[in-house]
Amino acid sequence: MKDKALMRSKMKRFIARFIVYVFAFGVAVTAFYPFFVMIISSTHDSYDIVARANVLPGTHFAENYARLTQNIELYRGIANSLFLAVVVTAVQCYFTVLAAYGFSKFEFKGKNFLFSVVMVAMMLPGQLGIIGFYKEIQAMNLLNSYIPLIIPTIANCFAVFFYKQFMDGAIPNELLEAAVMDGCGELKMYHRIVLPLMVPALVTQGVMTFIGSWNSYLNPLIILNDKEKFTLPLMIATVRDSTHADYGAQYVGMLVSVIPMVIVFCFASRIIMEKISIGAAVKG
Repeated sequence: MKDKALMRSKMKRFIARFIVYVFAFGVAVTAFYPFFVMIISSTHDSYDIVARANVLPGTHFAENYARLTQNIELYRGIANSLFLAVVVTAVQCYFTVLAAYGFSKFEFKGKNFLFSVVMVAMMLPGQLGIIGFYKEIQAMNLLNSYIPLIIPTIANCFAVFFYKQFMDGAIPNELLEAAVMDGCGELKMYHRIVLPLMVPALVTQGVMTFIGSWNSYLNPLIILNDKEKFTLPLMIATVRDSTHADYGAQYVGMLVSVIPMVIVFCFASRIIMEKISIGAAVKG
């Protein structure tokens, strides 16, 4: 009887593990499929992309890349997008952590109400205010400038919420109280204690911010009109042949635009795992 019960238990574990593996494999395939389509389509011409579903590589990658570089200043687009993504990530991370620090570690009148406002604002789609945002930027004579693409990103409600939740558990109040007793000022404490302890959260949210800024299309589209200031997604969208969009060249551009994000993600995941390992060792 014990042997039969043990066999049934092993069989149940095997079936459960098999189901988990099948589900994980399905999720992985679903996530990878758009990248597969992008890679394969970058090797075909526009007619093949529109006329049929391609599963095998073609022979037009070099031609597509040549047309892409003839239509747009590819490296200028990469430089513009990289500049915006780095600046937006740095500015947003610094100031949203500062706001989260205030909500997490300070007591002041109206704190809960203000945080509720942040939570409600987090649920509102940004597209609702796009017309008012454009009119405001136009009135301030800031069209065709990177400033409207950088400064408003400071008010990222999800980042404030995310950092506050992380800070509540990762930074004990006793540590900050000890620093105050040692004569540490607020800004010094923020820079030397809070920010270093927030690195795992900073990297996690920073990667999402970087990718969001790198892929941003709508805001640059309505703000920028000088082609030399266009970000890479805007430049890729303008690639055309004599009559219509050049899909082959556009897919090559999308493939090029993915490379920096993959590099950032690889470095970021390494930092996150190192910090988690250090934190586990310290707790142990």
